[in-house]
Amino acid sequence: MSRIAKYPIELPKGVEIKVDGQEVTVKGSKGQMALTLNDGIELAVEGNVVRIADSSIERNAAMSGTTRALLANMTQGVSAGFERKLELVGVGYRAQAQGKNLNLTLGFSHPVVYELPEGITAETPSQTEIILKGSDKQVLGQAAAEIRAYRPPEPYKGKGVRYADEYVRRKEAKKK
Repeated sequence: MSRIAKYPIELPKGVEIKVDGQEVTVKGSKGQMALTLNDGIELAVEGNVVRIADSSIERNAAMSGTTRALLANMTQGVSAGFERKLELVGVGYRAQAQGKNLNLTLGFSHPVVYELPEGITAETPSQTEIILKGSDKQVLGQAAAEIRAYRPPEPYKGKGVRYADEYVRRKEAKKK
């Protein structure tokens, strides 16, 4: 078993886990998520603690650690949720959230309309900030990456869409 899988997962208040064969369902205040366990991975639920175990038949150390990380992300997602912040840097770069769409003005000849995936919400506290929220960490990260891919930060002026905690390494301009 991997080192990561040895750590137990403590369930927060209001989160319940249900194991039905290889299917695991985690329910909380922010929603419900499901995961199918790989062969050789077993779960033991004792009160509000979940432990991962390898069966002795199939040793699958890598998947036991991955399963533990996925379950930990699911429990955090259905209880507190995840958040990703994006910043728009550049003259005239703006964002506006309208329901399930995010309208972006990124210096193109046309506005970019990004349709948010199911379970993800967007807020725009200012015209240059985007806050994405959701319970599924993978879907949230993918949505943030797709928005960033429209105009990634460039190394000379630093213009573009960047994560709030991202450092953009600047290059020196060409000398005469």
